[in-house]
Amino acid sequence: MDGQTHLAAAVLILLGPPGAGKGTQARRLAENFGFVQLSTGDLLRAAVAAGTEAGLRAKAVMEAGQLVSDDIVIAILNDRLSEPDCARGVILDGFPRTTVQADALEALLAERGQRITTAISLDVEDEAMVTRISGRYTCAGCGEGYHDSFKKTATPGTCDHCGGTEMVRRADDTPDTVSQRLAAYHAQTAPLIAYYRQRGALNRIDAMGSIDDIATELDRVVRTAIC
Repeated sequence: MDGQTHLAAAVLILLGPPGAGKGTQARRLAENFGFVQLSTGDLLRAAVAAGTEAGLRAKAVMEAGQLVSDDIVIAILNDRLSEPDCARGVILDGFPRTTVQADALEALLAERGQRITTAISLDVEDEAMVTRISGRYTCAGCGEGYHDSFKKTATPGTCDHCGGTEMVRRADDTPDTVSQRLAAYHAQTAPLIAYYRQRGALNRIDAMGSIDDIATELDRVVRTAIC
């Protein structure tokens, strides 16, 4: 299989607890490799807005105040993977979250003649995540992430990426809430590290360094995986 053919089938998964930098690094990878970044929330909103069959099912569930089931998410993901812009490759940000979802994803990809190219775990220290998360904010326009201490905008109040001036913070980015989210991650999602290690698809990166250093290491890992 030549490099270009393999590249077209690339499916990357980013693993890591809240605050590990998955969103920021996924955007960089998408720009560098021409991949499409896919998050569950964005997929659901787009499917509902487009009125697809799976989107209508998701809309009915959400309007009833219930959680969207894994089979609906998988159906929406299948629809999205069939769109032309995903032909080069995709980065899954925030999915799968459990081994059950990972099994469903593996089955979906097998049906499509694809497989997980690599699952990359961004390894961080829990204690540092509280500080990192409580100081972060994002540009409302493009979603670029910033931090009060670690990544300030070059011009105060103006996004370096798109020039937007509206910045937002998550209401649940508080120390207590972050601790609860970290506990949930370790209970539900961290087992995926062993899951993908057993399948020979795991790479681990020390994500306690600078954003640029982490991006450089990610770039190396991805280039090795897709070639």
